[in-house]
Amino acid sequence: MAESRERSVTRRDPFADLAEWRPLFGPLFGREGRSLLEDIWGRSAAGRPLAPSVDVSEDDGNYVVTAELPGTKREDVTVELEDDVLTIRGEKRNEREEKKETRRFVERSYGTFSRSFTLPSNADAERVSASFKDGVLTVTIGKRPEAKPRVVDIKS
Repeated sequence: MAESRERSVTRRDPFADLAEWRPLFGPLFGREGRSLLEDIWGRSAAGRPLAPSVDVSEDDGNYVVTAELPGTKREDVTVELEDDVLTIRGEKRNEREEKKETRRFVERSYGTFSRSFTLPSNADAERVSASFKDGVLTVTIGKRPEAKPRVVDIKS
């Protein structure tokens, strides 16, 4: 006859573990600590890198880079062009009033961001313009006229 064994189930509460460590590492995980960690690792409050969605398109005369920056102010965004690299930098700030509240769920991201794009060789660095409206940044880069192939006369 098979011997029956009684199995005991051990349940673990991961939140209890957190409570034990909070006195030691609380400053790293409090409001101030979260900002410190974001600055160090460039992460958003939700733990993901903050990277705005970007569309790149072109027409006959221009390249157009459009970035969605909801909740970002124009003065918190910079556009730089150096050595054929277009860089969009900025910061989306959390402008909530400090109240005694408990967050249950956070999806919105806050923090600094930077996106860089290498421009094609025919991009004209002298013809760059940018506009910002309703949380959308549009950067327009003109194209240089393409050099047309020249026919070389062959002499005999």
